[in-house]
Amino acid sequence: MVRCIALLSGGLDSMLAIRLMQDQGIEVEALNFKTMFTCCQDISAQAASSLDVPMTIIGQEDDYLELVRDPQFGYGKGANPCVDCRIYMFQRARVFMEEMDAQFIISGEVVGQRPMSQKRRDLDIISTHSDLEDLLLRPLSAKLLPPTLPEREGWVDRELLYGIQGRSRKLLIQMAKNYGFKDIPTPSTGCALTEPEFGRKVHDLIQIQVDDKPWDYQLLTTGRHFRFDDATKVILGRDQEENRQLRYLHAQEGSSSRVLLDPENFKGPLGLVTGPASDEAVGFAGGLILRYSSPRHEGPYRVQVTEDEQARLIEVQIGERVEQAQTISMQYTPPLRSGKRGR
Repeated sequence: MVRCIALLSGGLDSMLAIRLMQDQGIEVEALNFKTMFTCCQDISAQAASSLDVPMTIIGQEDDYLELVRDPQFGYGKGANPCVDCRIYMFQRARVFMEEMDAQFIISGEVVGQRPMSQKRRDLDIISTHSDLEDLLLRPLSAKLLPPTLPEREGWVDRELLYGIQGRSRKLLIQMAKNYGFKDIPTPSTGCALTEPEFGRKVHDLIQIQVDDKPWDYQLLTTGRHFRFDDATKVILGRDQEENRQLRYLHAQEGSSSRVLLDPENFKGPLGLVTGPASDEAVGFAGGLILRYSSPRHEGPYRVQVTEDEQARLIEVQIGERVEQAQTISMQYTPPLRSGKRGR
């Protein structure tokens, strides 16, 4: 039996691509790619279950962050190196294809649907640089593209594939209804890097705080981020769950967090200081905690500062710098859409 590997995000396009292969009697193994910036693995698992295909989840390796820092084909509107990321995913998919003794790979990409990675030129770049060439079949737009090896060998009937292009979902939704899909997924990248506000935090880390490591990127997904100077940041939790997450990250091996701050006589967010924690930086962090609190008394306000397992109390207040402080998401202006680092 002919077998293919399908990249399954849980979105409508990838689900339809799998159905088209199943209609032709091809065995499908689903592959879902997870990074620290992606979500919705539960959605992809539900999609795999509804399609009755086995799914394997693979994660990023150490080299993934390097393409985020310096993508060969640049960024989108956020810090999303979509073309480089797709190449990376398909390279990993090829290894999986060989391990599973499959013959080719499919994806739900549609020509012209996404401006960053699905222009015709981008699709060609992805196929070439992932070393897949014509082992990569895109069933929804196949008739707009040169015949691939599966089509030429007769494993797949090209006449039963589609030539969809552009951003309209009308035909895709009609196909889903014809297949009896109960829940039609709404469009979503599922990747935080595509979000402009999150992208500003990533660009700030890449261009300013260039001594970054994986822990620093993991931290970006939690809390409000403020920059004190080029080496030091302050992060505040926005709710109890984020406070717990920050406490966990602070204690994690490889943490860049030097100081943990916790309100002592008022309710407010937890705070972290990453990088050099001068007295001025700690005071700035304490003032931010007070600014984002609603104390029920007139003070003085105290914050417990824990550094190197030693705890002390400091009084905090909202000075002019704290009053004017903006989060990195509001303050930072990303560079031009190149992938070059400001080192």
